[in-house]
Amino acid sequence: MINQINFSKYFNKFNIFSLVIFSLSIIIIIFKGLNFGIDFKGGTLIELKTSNNIQISDIRFSLNKLNLGDVSVKEFGKKGNYIIKIEKKLENKNNLISEIKDSISQTLNTNVNFRRVENVGPKVSAELLKSGILAISLSLLAMLFYIWIRFEWQFSLGSILALFHDVFITIGIFSILSIEINLSIVAAVLTIIGYSMNDTVVIYDRIRENLGKYNKLKFNDLADLSINETLSRTLITSITTLLALFSIFLLGGQILKGFSFAMIIGVIIGTYSSIFVASPFLGLLKVNYKTLEKKEENISN
Repeated sequence: MINQINFSKYFNKFNIFSLVIFSLSIIIIIFKGLNFGIDFKGGTLIELKTSNNIQISDIRFSLNKLNLGDVSVKEFGKKGNYIIKIEKKLENKNNLISEIKDSISQTLNTNVNFRRVENVGPKVSAELLKSGILAISLSLLAMLFYIWIRFEWQFSLGSILALFHDVFITIGIFSILSIEINLSIVAAVLTIIGYSMNDTVVIYDRIRENLGKYNKLKFNDLADLSINETLSRTLITSITTLLALFSIFLLGGQILKGFSFAMIIGVIIGTYSSIFVASPFLGLLKVNYKTLEKKEENISN
């Protein structure tokens, strides 16, 4: 029985690496926080089009005169298109959009066209944030329940550990880079959870199958065998997914960059965690063929 790659040789080193990166991510999220977008903290989003090429600094200068709070201006798509994000701090300000448009037109001395205006109030944004956290929490609980029923409780703990690992490291990277967290990022996190779980289940299913076949093998040898047997499937799925995501990231425009970037990070970390986090965790819990026999006895009783 010859294994192609001795993954178990690196289990301890990568476990320490994962623990350090996971801990750093938690610390960064707690102390630096997240850059929540308009979806979660309220404000106004304006898509602006001008006939002339103008400087972003000029747009920002014209907006700062209105005391609108935090203002973000970015180029969007073709030349002359800009996305303006404003955190409104002035209450009951009438004709705010008209004043912004007039201020920009006068400062830049050119006609501007507001192609899209979206307003999110603080109450709506708070509800969206609460709903996003609830959606992620429920998805984790549902998958925990599924794995518990599908496999033994040790497998359930291992899969949830890998999911927390993937989610918090991804969010930690967003915190470090100060990338905006919006609803599309929540969708990306939920997709990452599903992808990571799917990858972990494939390896777990093979480990469980091989536990019944090779009950005298040491767990590390059995884990190596199971990972190698599923490696081609794991790599093909990950690579094809990444090819599509890189295409979206490079060609999909500014709006899809955050979502595609989160997915790219999530797929890479999810593939890694299925091999170097979820699998060795079963070894720490002393999973062996007797574990399967106990569950079968409990079911029969």
